[in-house]
Amino acid sequence: MPSVKVREGESFERAFKRFTKACEKSGLMSEIKKHQHFEKPSERRKRKINAAKRKIRKIQLMETR
Repeated sequence: MPSVKVREGESFERAFKRFTKACEKSGLMSEIKKHQHFEKPSERRKRKINAAKRKIRKIQLMETR
């Protein structure tokens, strides 16, 4: 569970923005969206294949630098 400590003199809006960023980074938001509706097995396979392609492309991009 992500948590954010409010810094001294920091506005609520800024702390809330840091909290939402931390939630996105931890994968909490995508997990919530994933369970909002039923996903067909074919859609799940397609999503996993696309994620693997993105991961491979990212690794190749990092190697070329």
